[in-house]
Amino acid sequence: MNATELLQSVLDGGLDLMLSKIYGDEEDRIAAARERYASILNTFISRYGDGNDVSLFSVPGRSELSGNHTDHNHGRVIAGSVDLDIIAVASPRTDGVIRVKSEGFPEDAVDLSVFNAPDKARFGHSDAIIAGVADGMRRRGFAVGGFDAVTSSDVLKGSGLSSSAAFEDMIGTVLSHFYNDGNVDFLTVAKISQYAENEFFGKPCGLMDQVACAAGGIVSIDFEDPSCPRVEKLDFDLTAAGYRLCIVNTGGNHADLTPDYAAVPAEMKAVAAEFGHNVLREVDENDVLTAIPRLRTVVGDRAIMRALHFYDENRRVDMQKAALLAGDVEAYFEKVRESGRSSFCYLQNVYSVQNAARQGISLALCLCDRYLSGCRRASAWRVHGGGFAGTVQAYVPDEDAEEFRSLMEGIFGKGTCYMLRIRPVGAVKLN
Repeated sequence: MNATELLQSVLDGGLDLMLSKIYGDEEDRIAAARERYASILNTFISRYGDGNDVSLFSVPGRSELSGNHTDHNHGRVIAGSVDLDIIAVASPRTDGVIRVKSEGFPEDAVDLSVFNAPDKARFGHSDAIIAGVADGMRRRGFAVGGFDAVTSSDVLKGSGLSSSAAFEDMIGTVLSHFYNDGNVDFLTVAKISQYAENEFFGKPCGLMDQVACAAGGIVSIDFEDPSCPRVEKLDFDLTAAGYRLCIVNTGGNHADLTPDYAAVPAEMKAVAAEFGHNVLREVDENDVLTAIPRLRTVVGDRAIMRALHFYDENRRVDMQKAALLAGDVEAYFEKVRESGRSSFCYLQNVYSVQNAARQGISLALCLCDRYLSGCRRASAWRVHGGGFAGTVQAYVPDEDAEEFRSLMEGIFGKGTCYMLRIRPVGAVKLN
């Protein structure tokens, strides 16, 4: 189809079955999805014309469900795709140029024959991600080529839902379908996306975000060998169990928190270094416990507590994985609350010691404790993502969700409480 034909198909309900799989089968959600895709198709037509072999794509954001600050020390995590996503309409080009117009941003234009190696001058720019994904594809023996695309995202930046990983996975997914018959599996797309962010964008990220966005549903990931993480999909339907996954954005400026974020993996690795290893996953927990008197004088008390959080959190991930596989939501929630307490008390990533007066996450957790403890059904809450500022995560029974949102938005502002669903479909071509 060209873009005009695909637009008419969307408006006529030709993609409704796929839309229902991605966004849920309620008519209002399908209608809203139709409107979003129709809007970017109209933008594509006005900017690039009708094109040829035009396709629609969607990549979800993600939420870390368990394993707070464990992946960087080769630990275990559980993550889930959510029903906020980046969507795109794209058409192949024959000249090796990728043009991407993202809603609200200037167009990126990348000539793959020119921008084919890391350039420090482009660190932090979205065109570097596009070039990096293409280079990562080439390095793994896949074909690459040009395309025109228009994208729109409701994965808000700074929400802890991984807008950057979704964009990276989007570029990889388009290249997979246009030039490799869709045969690049989700884990490979994720690894290529991480390569682009590390080498071309200049950010030393882990792999959890990219895997979770690409995979869909709930996944457990074991990073014992980061070059080949063990990924397992966990078949659990939070929506069918009667819960909403609520992410509350408490605000705060992340720009001045870089030292706080960097200290967490650095202190864990400092403990590991005392035993001749690079990461805690390589160190026996009992050796750390035995050496605490010596470690206190070398790495300090906080580093020891952060190390012990790592070991406990790894065990919690295994127990939560087992609970989800057994469909035992109350056992899963018990470990969510334990994880939250450990992050607050021992990992200590809920507020910055640089500005103890600003504790938006602490306040939100306090309110969750007071309100959700009184719900008629089990619930849970914890810090979400990196911490120090930003978001908390809460599992709220459907019948209490609107009241919970009203409470949180009355304090942190309208639109700060996202009521999400776990999305079963990962990075996907719709048509």
